Amino acid sequence: MGMQGTPCWFELDTTDLDASTAFYGQILGWQVADSGMPDADYRLASAPDGAMVAGLSSTDEQEQASPKWVVYFAVDDADATAGDVADRGGQTIVEPTDIPGTGRFAILTDPQGVAFGVMQPLPMEDGSQGGRAFDMEAPGHGGWIELMTTDPAAGCDFYADQFGWTKGESMDVGDMGTYQLFAHNGDDIGGMMGLGDAPVPAWLPYFTVANGVTASAEAITAAGGSVHHGPAEVPGGGHIAVCQDPQGAWFAILGTE
Repeated sequence: MGMQGTPCWFELDTTDLDASTAFYGQILGWQVADSGMPDADYRLASAPDGAMVAGLSSTDEQEQASPKWVVYFAVDDADATAGDVADRGGQTIVEPTDIPGTGRFAILTDPQGVAFGVMQPLPMEDGSQGGRAFDMEAPGHGGWIELMTTDPAAGCDFYADQFGWTKGESMDVGDMGTYQLFAHNGDDIGGMMGLGDAPVPAWLPYFTVANGVTASAEAITAAGGSVHHGPAEVPGGGHIAVCQDPQGAWFAILGTE
């Protein structure tokens, strides 16, 4: 089956690392620890089951970057993927770079300008590749990804070519146009749609919550975040809410009511 195109890591760039560590620890049950990188304050978040799911780091203040989540996809060859993406009209934000003990990564954009990461993981000692950051059933893990873009049809073609994703069902979502589900290795992992209210094209990560979306949404608001959509039921019986953390990074939650 291959790893190519599996969501494999989630990374937060934020303006307040300590506050973000506390917020996501409370909302998602993450344990966050320093990665031990000598030249950067990069923190690693573990889900309640112990699996590593996310990295948290400080945005470069000079860039005046806004806090944001970046979704990473596993690839067999980071350099080849970066070349392919450039040939298709995407761009390279961070050139393919080795992370000792982890793999080789790059940060790219699709032709519509949406940033995403790719990771060529080193084989693990047990022979497996990569981690379990994406697991719809497991609290604290990524459980769904959503692309909001100026051209969903072009986005669908681009990612299908890069990652072997296949189109699933599509639904009419009113002003937002069509919501196009896509699958990886036969399992639905996300959806794509028009920009709607989103200020810029972006990938939105959904994280699974343990104690219900309604309670989690209340906790997000109480902790200084904001809930923009939901809690709402979605086809299949799950519940979701689309939120911003206290520093302004967009993310979403899914789970039971």
